[in-house]
Amino acid sequence: MKNNSIVKGALATTLLWTAADSFAPVYHSTQQQASVTSLSSSILADDVIRGTTSNEPLSTVADMNDEDIAAMMRNDNPPLPGTIMKMLPKDTFQVDTATSLMYAGLDVAAVVGSMSFLYAVVQSDFYNGLPIAGQALTVAPLQILTGFAMWCTWCIGHDAGHGTVSKSTKFGKGINRIVGEITHSMICLTPFVPWALSHKKHHLNHNHLEKDFSHQWYIREEAGDLHPLIQASYYIRMVFFPFLYFIYLFTGIPDGGHVLFYGRMWEGESMKDKLDGALSVAVSVATAGTLWHNMGTSDFAVVCMAPWTVMGFWLFMVTYLQHHSDDGKLYTDDTFTFEKGAFETVDRDYGELVNKLSHHMMDGHVIHHLFFTKVPHYRLHAATQALQKGMKERGQDHLYKQIDTPDYTQEIVKQYYNNWFYINEENIVRK
Repeated sequence: MKNNSIVKGALATTLLWTAADSFAPVYHSTQQQASVTSLSSSILADDVIRGTTSNEPLSTVADMNDEDIAAMMRNDNPPLPGTIMKMLPKDTFQVDTATSLMYAGLDVAAVVGSMSFLYAVVQSDFYNGLPIAGQALTVAPLQILTGFAMWCTWCIGHDAGHGTVSKSTKFGKGINRIVGEITHSMICLTPFVPWALSHKKHHLNHNHLEKDFSHQWYIREEAGDLHPLIQASYYIRMVFFPFLYFIYLFTGIPDGGHVLFYGRMWEGESMKDKLDGALSVAVSVATAGTLWHNMGTSDFAVVCMAPWTVMGFWLFMVTYLQHHSDDGKLYTDDTFTFEKGAFETVDRDYGELVNKLSHHMMDGHVIHHLFFTKVPHYRLHAATQALQKGMKERGQDHLYKQIDTPDYTQEIVKQYYNNWFYINEENIVRK
């Protein structure tokens, strides 16, 4: 007990110094580190990320139990965004509109080119003279290539949804909207505004047991109490596996409909917001309808929907593996903080080429979750390297999750088959 009191006293002193440091001005090299002054105010203005001071009263130190003390001694509390910003390169938060549009143009061109070539093959006499099995084998590589190009383009629209294609005071909002409608609503048949709405709510509540979006969490030990239809879906989970993105968009599981507006994602949203979302739906429906009408059902399915399914597979695979790991934790209202949720996301290395073509969506995800409205995709890699170094210097590298996943297609099948959307009770932090 005496030793415990000594430790508590030491912790109280440490916390006092920490609090004082939090209020002190931030000084850093203009050559090596990101500027915090202007960024901190904009982050706070987003009403997303907490400031650089803790709201917890220092008097709670005396009330710590042995587990709390052990966690503090291990330095298990993740650093706040203001602290992390001082670890990062100077240009981390610089959004260059021209660079963003260059990447968008390249990816859109890749989709148009690969899909046009696929359509030309489907229209050829050679293709039409083959038996059905021969036709399928002929176009499969092109469908996979086109689907991957669509996935890369989806990543550009993802930036647009976070407002990181352009930060232009005069034109930024319009540029992000146009890029989002082209890359998501048209090319990826994903209504841009409804997706951006549900995705923002995911970022605000990442790894929260009940409030997270994009992910549904079921406690494994309570599986028997789930609705019979949910229990049945577990047993036929591999049947739905190729179509999970379609199910997510059109059936509204688990967030609500992205085409027909219902469910929790629309609770509290104004009619103006819904009408704005309806415009994106109209763009997607018009694009799909035009292609279907001009190509016919068979060619539309082969040229457009098969690659779309490949894109959906990439999207589900990347999203699932970013938020599932053996030691991943979920939090409740009593334990959740923005920083804790962000550090439960996982950076996964799919290989240098795939990482680059996917705009570091997989291997720069922790930084993305920490500063999701601030860091464009072409800054993620350098920022992630700086984060790794900074966390190691703080003695907190154990909080950062990184998993090499070169066999990603096998890994997603294994993880989804073994775990589905279950989380073990022991992985939920309730107090």
